[in-house]
Amino acid sequence: MATDEDMPAVRRVIDASVRDLQAGDYSPAEIDASLKTVFTTDTQLIADGTYFLAFSESGELAGCGGWSKRKTLYGGDSQVEKIEPELLNPATDAAKVRAIFVHPDFARMGLGSLILKAAEDAAVAAGFRSFEMGSTLTGMKLYKLKGYREVERAQVPVGNGEHIEIVKMVKHA
Repeated sequence: MATDEDMPAVRRVIDASVRDLQAGDYSPAEIDASLKTVFTTDTQLIADGTYFLAFSESGELAGCGGWSKRKTLYGGDSQVEKIEPELLNPATDAAKVRAIFVHPDFARMGLGSLILKAAEDAAVAAGFRSFEMGSTLTGMKLYKLKGYREVERAQVPVGNGEHIEIVKMVKHA
């Protein structure tokens, strides 16, 4: 589980991941703006104990991600849109898979899949039977392979007059 002390390292992983791995799907202006708003840390996930870290064999933070029992679908502490901190009902609501990022030095090694599985398993243990996420365009391929299906797309404001496309995806356990 991530702690407040992990946040500087988590921010570095998010920054590297977004700048490198998402460069093919978003413009430099979209990336710069989103790193100040949507692609930031979410301290609520840390406080809830639902944010996980993955380390390399040498002990370097290689990836992060988790899930939420709250209504907010994506984003972080500094997002432009309203944060929805209300708790979900596991019997009727879908757990939110959130903020999965892998450092580019460790991309394509299965870490994203491992983090996703850890998030899903923890949400199931908490009583949830379905999941939803606000995926980046970059992440869609992995999530489709893991059984998620696209239900809608939205243009999300990220500041400086910029927007990025986010894809709402769902899956049943």
